Amino acid sequence: MSIIRQAERLPPEVRGGAVAIGNFDGVHRGHARIIGRLIERAREVDGPAVVLTFEPHPAQLLRPDAVPPPLTWVERKAQLLADLGVDRVIALPTTIELLALTAREFFDRMIAGELRARALVEGPNFYFGHNREGNVELLREFANRAGVTVDVVPPIELDGEMISSSRIRGEIAAGNVDAARSMLTAPYRIRGLVTHGAGRGRSLGFPTANLDGIDTLLPAHGVYAGVAKLAGEAWATAVNIGPNPTFGDQATKVEAHLVGRDDPLYGEVLKIDFLSRLRGVRMFESAAALRQQVASDIEAAVRVASP
Repeated sequence: MSIIRQAERLPPEVRGGAVAIGNFDGVHRGHARIIGRLIERAREVDGPAVVLTFEPHPAQLLRPDAVPPPLTWVERKAQLLADLGVDRVIALPTTIELLALTAREFFDRMIAGELRARALVEGPNFYFGHNREGNVELLREFANRAGVTVDVVPPIELDGEMISSSRIRGEIAAGNVDAARSMLTAPYRIRGLVTHGAGRGRSLGFPTANLDGIDTLLPAHGVYAGVAKLAGEAWATAVNIGPNPTFGDQATKVEAHLVGRDDPLYGEVLKIDFLSRLRGVRMFESAAALRQQVASDIEAAVRVASP
């Protein structure tokens, strides 16, 4: 899906439909419920189902020291939304001028003006305008006067707690990628540039791709089963995140062994979906003991990644 990255003079194909506004970080099951209703409303008004999100997250400008690491980059987010049936995604450039708009100004300029929305679909915790002054009640007031319908979709609970991006972020930070996967609409994914490493994986008989430049939340230190994706192909993968204490290396690294592929991937952008955590990081008494454990990890990763 192509992403629209402009705030003015939006193309005609995004106008006159149903709109959902928010960050949609991670695109979880609660978001999927909103999108389901969005598509219903779009059909009723015979217009597009449009998601308006923000790039970067407003907190990057307002509270840069406290902004949480994202769960998705904008292209990944747009693809996940498209997979749910969204017609177009607008990644509104976040500026100080945009954040200074009052709730009334934002509604008039973007929702009624540029988008000419005929239906709005939001969650109960939706806020808009300067200092988050607008809530769903104020949104209903503005929308009613403009002849726009508003649907407020209740959240989804799992194990008695609401599914949210912050909850998922906590699970991933703790290494609980299985729990995170149960709340997301797709496995948690990172991406990184393959760079040169120390070559220890190859010396052990299990070459690894070392990833740098990861721009989303990194799971806790540990060994994971996953699936690596590159150029439309996929490989079962064992991923090690953290230091290598057996060799006295304390730096955090991300190393992925793609089962069945051992050619160098330097300079490629590799994406990895996390399926399950296999174990924690620990020191081994010898390289031979580490080699035996890595072989076992790879076997486990293949089992987890198999359909």
